[in-house]
Amino acid sequence: MADVAPNPAPSMDEVVKRLMESRPPATDSFTYLTIVEKSLSPEILPSLQEILEDAELTNEIGWDLVEMLISVPGSEQCLETIARLGNPREVILKVLEVMDKNTDPETEAAEIPHANRKFITLVGMLGILHRRLQVRAPSRFLHTTLDTVYRAYDPTSAEATAAVVDLARSLSGRKRPPLPSRQSSTLLETPFQDSDPSKSAPDPEADKAEHVNEDEPELITKLLQSFITCIIEAYANSNSMEWASRLLEYTMPERIVPGRPTMMQAFKEVDELRARDALVGQLVAAAGDLGLSSTTSPPIKETFSLPVRKDPLADELDTENPTASMLSTGGVLCLTAYWMFATDVFDAHHDCSELYIFPHHHDLLARFLGEDPETQIASNLGTTEAFVVILIWLQSQGRIIKDMDIKDGAEGTYMSYLHILTLISVFHPNVRTRNATTVLAGTILHTIPKEEDRLAILEDLLENCIFSSLQACAVSWLREEIIAARKAGTKGRFGSPECFDTLQYALFPDLSHLANADTATLWDFWTGASAFHLQVANFALFLFRGEDYKALAPTGMAVAIEHRYVDPLLHVSKALQEAVEKKEVEAGGMEGEVVTQLGILADTLGRIPLQ
Repeated sequence: MADVAPNPAPSMDEVVKRLMESRPPATDSFTYLTIVEKSLSPEILPSLQEILEDAELTNEIGWDLVEMLISVPGSEQCLETIARLGNPREVILKVLEVMDKNTDPETEAAEIPHANRKFITLVGMLGILHRRLQVRAPSRFLHTTLDTVYRAYDPTSAEATAAVVDLARSLSGRKRPPLPSRQSSTLLETPFQDSDPSKSAPDPEADKAEHVNEDEPELITKLLQSFITCIIEAYANSNSMEWASRLLEYTMPERIVPGRPTMMQAFKEVDELRARDALVGQLVAAAGDLGLSSTTSPPIKETFSLPVRKDPLADELDTENPTASMLSTGGVLCLTAYWMFATDVFDAHHDCSELYIFPHHHDLLARFLGEDPETQIASNLGTTEAFVVILIWLQSQGRIIKDMDIKDGAEGTYMSYLHILTLISVFHPNVRTRNATTVLAGTILHTIPKEEDRLAILEDLLENCIFSSLQACAVSWLREEIIAARKAGTKGRFGSPECFDTLQYALFPDLSHLANADTATLWDFWTGASAFHLQVANFALFLFRGEDYKALAPTGMAVAIEHRYVDPLLHVSKALQEAVEKKEVEAGGMEGEVVTQLGILADTLGRIPLQ
């Protein structure tokens, strides 16, 4: 049998001709959609765009084309036409369905730019579609849209962020201002930003007899406020803004180490970091357009007193009660932190006069971190940093206590606050945020009016805190208290031996039991408490080295701590250095660092003049 030659593939002209000639009523809608799907390629898009300019046809089939076109490169113009001329109800639902399908947390890194490109195009379509929609309760459609957009949003993408800023401004009726450009290969442009509303078709299902519900404008504003605060929090949690470290550099320049580059410099000189500042500025400006411009704004004040809300858009919409739509607590905190940061660093003007450390910051921090602070901090890095920023600003402004008398319960109030606050310095992964928290915690401790309360808090940290790094902070704060007392010439608790009558056993615990301990026990001891004991060794050198502070030690204290603390710790250092060198312990690749730390400890202990 002779071979039958395969039919040659139709030429592009033939494909286009078929598309043109098959348009309804020549075929039914279902058949025509099948023809379009089989013909679809980037090359036919100009012809398809011409076909879609038929408003009647696009109103009938446009919504079915969204999923077909979204993956085709160069299809944006066709999709804009569908947004302008398709049935807005049907197309909105299809766009949201496609956006949901496009939201996949397992997306490969190489596919993320394509996923974001789809997201940006779909968001652009939604801006056009919602402006065309004529219904009695547009908030119902808007609520679903904003919730879907928020869930699909990739906050690590500058372009996706520009798209949601544009959407928020578009839906609020605000004219879109120029977005910040970046000195890179990508500009922050959003699709359809120049779309001409006069070329859009009216809503074919609009009921001219119906008027928009009178509560709708307020409800729409509330929804947009919820949306923008959710977006702000997501952006801050996914992009290191270094607000805390920069504000600390601005507020306490004396703490800047000479010769080291600062974060203030980095955000002025590095294009990517400057772009982050610019984008956050746009998000904050969009919030301002929606009535969120200061801590005196009613929705902001209300949020500070309400239970913590993580995702208010996920709540069911209550059209009968517009005020029930609440803001993202984390988003409001990030917004407030930005206002305070910008007021100082950028010389902006925001009214933050409603907040004080006590009770506002204390209560908010306790409620936000809740019963599982480690998880909350790890999953809300930007929001946690916002707490530190707010504290830096409030402290620098002297906004400590408002309308509350904590004299009788001062120790408990301050202790509770410092315990919660210092968890950030334990669990936050950014070392600069941790350091800023530690600095501020010490500053707050030193402002407590009564010495007895300060001493009690230090004693509690030294005796009961389970985190060695915080115990080390307590040792540093004790040293600062002693130095301040000497400078002030006071003879109170920190200027007399009374201090060590109270603290010496918490500060220099009895370690004699380690003399006969095996290597595993010594290793567990060191890995769990190295930060504290390194700091205590330095403190002992400070206390006994000269004549300035030696008199603070009660009689016999030096000899006692030599036997119960210094000698056992020297034994630990020597034994563990030998164990590490003989590979008798697993140091996880940190052998060199461990040996160095143990050597420093031994050297410091050996220089303490206890005799």
